[in-house]
Amino acid sequence: MATLVSAHLLSKSYATKTLFNGISFAIDDGDHIGLIGPNGAGKSTLLSLIAKQQSPDSGTLSFANHLRLGYLKQKPLFTADETIYMALMSACDDPYDSENIALAYELIARFELDQFPDAEHKQSLELSGGWQKKLALARELMKRPNLLLLDEPTNHLDLESILWLEDYINREKQIAFLTVTHDRRFLQNTCKVIFDLDPRLPNGLLRTNGTYADHLESKMQLLQGQKRLEEKRRNTMQIEKDWLSRGPQARLTKQKARIDRAHELIDEVSGLESKNRQNKINLDFGKTDSSPKKLIAAEKVTKAYGGRVLFKDFTAMISPGHRYGLIGTNGCGKSTLLKCLIGQGSVDSGLAFVNEDIQICYFEQGKDSLKPEVSVLKTICPEGDYVHLHGNPVYAKSYLSRFYFRSEQFDMPVVQLSGGEQSRLILAKLMLQSSHVLILDEPTNDLDVETLDALTETLQEYRGAIIIVSHDRFFMDQNCNAIWSFGDPDGLIQNFADTFQWEEWHHSKKINDKQNLKQAAKADAGKSISKVKLSNKEKFELDSMEKNIADTEKILSDLQVELADPKTQVNYARLGELTTQISAAEEKLESLFSRWEILNQKAGL
Repeated sequence: MATLVSAHLLSKSYATKTLFNGISFAIDDGDHIGLIGPNGAGKSTLLSLIAKQQSPDSGTLSFANHLRLGYLKQKPLFTADETIYMALMSACDDPYDSENIALAYELIARFELDQFPDAEHKQSLELSGGWQKKLALARELMKRPNLLLLDEPTNHLDLESILWLEDYINREKQIAFLTVTHDRRFLQNTCKVIFDLDPRLPNGLLRTNGTYADHLESKMQLLQGQKRLEEKRRNTMQIEKDWLSRGPQARLTKQKARIDRAHELIDEVSGLESKNRQNKINLDFGKTDSSPKKLIAAEKVTKAYGGRVLFKDFTAMISPGHRYGLIGTNGCGKSTLLKCLIGQGSVDSGLAFVNEDIQICYFEQGKDSLKPEVSVLKTICPEGDYVHLHGNPVYAKSYLSRFYFRSEQFDMPVVQLSGGEQSRLILAKLMLQSSHVLILDEPTNDLDVETLDALTETLQEYRGAIIIVSHDRFFMDQNCNAIWSFGDPDGLIQNFADTFQWEEWHHSKKINDKQNLKQAAKADAGKSISKVKLSNKEKFELDSMEKNIADTEKILSDLQVELADPKTQVNYARLGELTTQISAAEEKLESLFSRWEILNQKAGL
């Protein structure tokens, strides 16, 4: 297996902050790697180093000659007036090459980007965030990469799109993936190797060959061993400190050596203390003195928008201790339902009730409550030096320190904070308010695992009601005891116990939908197909399709002949490569035949 990227003693700092120091790793063909670590550890920076967009302060990065790199960033960028087709072709060296054109239409079909009324001519900036992520991924695949860097690919995707992405990554055997994500279920389902970038670890980066669950066990054992070493060294250090306190004279060589070793031991214990120290964010949403049993209620609530029913006849009563999770595709009406429930939106029919004696805290997805030019300190404390936390005055700067804000960030404009830091600032604001109901709209975006764990512990102690909108299935299952699912064609909201039950239902629904489509196709067989005029690009694609199919069949045939060769059967390395290549060729051939059939039907052939 060939190595695509190798790093040796890599270091990177910004100003006085060291992101990572002396880390080493290798990425091989076909690796599916998850890159994890706390906020500020340098994960996105490491991706930009591999993408050659930055340079390391020290150390070496080596790249294979045959490396072809793709890089899907957190927030894909598209130019004004750029269509889907233009976005794909912008990644090509030759937009008029027949193979590039064929690949573009293959990706449009595979990613279902042709489902819009104007198909490949739709403006990229008119797409939703989820569809823009799909288009950006297709654009990177136009580069025919053998290493694809994914930076928080699940952010702003709905659950169905995440399941699609999981399936795509698991089926793709010819591309190596390096994925930065805090979505733990996604990590578990797609990654076979874990890179943990954490300054607490002995070498700054821990590689685990296995799933995310395997990694957690390995890391726990390593940190426990490191903690035991600290305790052992501390006991030895105390003995040496007692000896030093007696003031031994360094006249003898042995005594001088022991004094030197004692000071080295003190430094070692100090280093171990620093590595073993677990900084835990201190979250507490407080306790309300009294809370009515009926907080929010909905009775046969219905809402439509643009001629489409978002939800219909929805009935629920929300009381203290209830934890509800909302899931559904982007734009299905989740945020609209939340606004209707808390009285910020009107309903078409039915009744929405909000108890007038309660207070509601709202964590909004777009971070609209933050003013970009206001400083971090003034955001939580507009006047004076103290904030009031659950009735007690707290020095504002000390309060910000609870959320890992450094002193140099206090006067920094909010716009200069990272996404994770902005999310922590919103949590800091929410904690200053007493509430009976917490509404969290995509709270997991940009937060690291440690902060998510702290948030989960706090929510479990919260006595009020919680409503969560999130694509993070692990977080939802930890914090919700019921799931409300959108997506029914009649607008009915369905109830599930957890996301596992929803996934089983979704999988069964997909199978049933495919069977229904096949039956409908059979029923339509023999009917005349109205002739549709092909675009010039589609005509070109159709004219070159037979050649592309023939070329792919020839490649597949050659691979199968080599596979049958007795010499190949004893060459296990080549045997594995051939199996992967044959699988990819068969998949490409199937895709070409499907596209050919679609074009023939459109042309009425």
